[in-house]
Amino acid sequence: MLKVEQDPLIIMVAPNGARKTHQDHPALPISPAELADVAWSCQQAGASAIHLHVRDSDNKHSLDVGRYREAIAAIREKCGEDLLIQATTEAVGIYTAPEQMKMVLELQPPSVSLAIREIVPEGGEAAAADFLKEVKSLGILPQYILYDSTDVENFNRLRGQGIVPSGPAFLLFVLGRYAKDQVSRPADLLPFLAVREETDPWAVCAFGPLEHAAASTAIAMGGHVRVGFENNLMLKSGKIAAGNADLVQQVFQVSEAIGRPVARANDLKKIVPSNL
Repeated sequence: MLKVEQDPLIIMVAPNGARKTHQDHPALPISPAELADVAWSCQQAGASAIHLHVRDSDNKHSLDVGRYREAIAAIREKCGEDLLIQATTEAVGIYTAPEQMKMVLELQPPSVSLAIREIVPEGGEAAAADFLKEVKSLGILPQYILYDSTDVENFNRLRGQGIVPSGPAFLLFVLGRYAKDQVSRPADLLPFLAVREETDPWAVCAFGPLEHAAASTAIAMGGHVRVGFENNLMLKSGKIAAGNADLVQQVFQVSEAIGRPVARANDLKKIVPSNL
């Protein structure tokens, strides 16, 4: 009987984001201890990576290296090495590209998310090329954040020009960020796939209550997923999730249903070989 091998599914959790607070959900993690507890519960539910945001003393979005180090240390102590920690560089209208780059090079996290439209602003191509070359030399795994098919085409162009390093790149397609009421639908994925390079592994995150439907579509199509309170608080049933781990557990069940193995952190070396 023919057996078709499937790439292990990377489940990344995005447990808090830059804007939500305990007023949005009492289980949303903010402190290092809260982040560590949620990371552990999501790891037990099937997550192999965490997309990490930290906050300042007023619970506002921060790219402070010291706060990142505190959160990363707490997660490492709780979860060990079998969970990839990804720092965000999200600007949130506060940080410039040079400030984002400076944080990454000082922190040197295991992985980092980079929004192409932020990290390579018009006129900033040379600085971005130098930065991305150094990111690769340091062994930091970048995940490129793309908000629409135009972003994907721009990413392909930048790689063709040598601004983004050559070779496979780990992409994240963000569905619904600029849609009405930030509500995404699974079909929103199709324009991204139409213009991506086939050698690039990709993942999806989706804003709104159809997050699970979009994630399930991505899983069936060979992609990876990012779920969590950053983008959505609701279960597929329409009820509010008790915690991030419930959203991870839902997509883990999809992978089991279709017979796709779930990745652990070390599997990323096989999935994105040129960057690790």
